Amino acid sequence: MSTARPCAGLRAAVAAGMGLSDGPAVSGRRCRLLRPPAPAPAMPGARLLRLPESGAVQAASPERSGWTEALRAAVAELRAGAVVAVPTDTLYGLACSASCSAALDCVYRLKGRSEAKPLAVCLGRVADVYRYCQVRVPKELLEDLLPGPVTLVMQRSEELNKDLNPFTPLVGIRIPNHAFMQDLAQMFGGPLALTSANLSSQASSLSVEEFQDLWPHLSLVIDGGPIGDSQSPECRLGSTVVDLSVPGKFAIIRPGCALENTTAILQQKYGLLPSQGSCS
Repeated sequence: MSTARPCAGLRAAVAAGMGLSDGPAVSGRRCRLLRPPAPAPAMPGARLLRLPESGAVQAASPERSGWTEALRAAVAELRAGAVVAVPTDTLYGLACSASCSAALDCVYRLKGRSEAKPLAVCLGRVADVYRYCQVRVPKELLEDLLPGPVTLVMQRSEELNKDLNPFTPLVGIRIPNHAFMQDLAQMFGGPLALTSANLSSQASSLSVEEFQDLWPHLSLVIDGGPIGDSQSPECRLGSTVVDLSVPGKFAIIRPGCALENTTAILQQKYGLLPSQGSCS
């Protein structure tokens, strides 16, 4: 990816990307729409590791051994610049090192994703947000929403790879309310780029079987079991994406699965005002 000028329609670019919406994003960067299937060359096949139930994972238990094996395998692949499929609290996702430009390119290719659509950043702890973002809201607000099914969009810091979403000064932060993802992000020790595990414009995935077409192009698939009810459209909404980059205001970029709770916290508890054009 090459460094590019900030786009004139910044909010439009963020809205189209962070919400994974179908609308076009406006960008100063030359946008190349990649048509699926146009992934990277197929590998022999992804390694599949099934997680034990998180409730059964206790110290010195066989389940803990399987949990640790999956964590170590995922960290090794991510540090090698590979793309790994992971479960989250909302959908199955594709993760790679946000610091590895080649891995970022691979994610765009295998999803057939427009390069004008940004990727979110997954972290392990609220404290990590301050390293990668310019935070303009109280720490208590972050702790009320994270971990959880929300993506918080803020001004990015210089710590992030310049090849990650080079067309916008904003970045969406995720800390999923999922034990494996929090452990993975902390063990990896750096920012992870995260997006949904599906070809662009296709339905999001609630189980590993739903994105089997992508398996040959992945190094590792972590199977955490089904996420929600596959027959319920509400379960495929993904995280609620909210822009907190303007002090005292918020803008809902994607309603997602936690809209009511998120807006209640922002407005009633912290007195933030919805920005003009917010879809809240």
